[in-house]
Amino acid sequence: MRTEKPYKRTDRIEHQILEILGEIVTKRIDLSHLGFVTFTNAKITTDFKFAKIFFSIVNPRLEREDIIDGMNKLRGPFRKYLAPELHIKNIPELQFIYDESIEYSDNIERLISTIHNDN
Repeated sequence: MRTEKPYKRTDRIEHQILEILGEIVTKRIDLSHLGFVTFTNAKITTDFKFAKIFFSIVNPRLEREDIIDGMNKLRGPFRKYLAPELHIKNIPELQFIYDESIEYSDNIERLISTIHNDN
């Protein structure tokens, strides 16, 4: 009889990637020149060859495009430190994508509070 895992393997690997990237930022790669970077989500292909890493930034020190370029220039070092910690055959190529959801939700909250204040 086959037992079902609580969620898919890709979900487990995505969660593991986020944890490892967080450790890499605190121990190995300094991103303070960009601002305070947090990883919000990861999406990996089913063959584990590519992973999109979503991040947000608090107190940015550069323009958004410069931050995205800076993060993507560090793909190699991130992948190097990710490899020994991630126990899968192929270490995925990373692509860092700016997560706009926090800014979007802040904007919605501002609009709602403006509406409530007008009434």
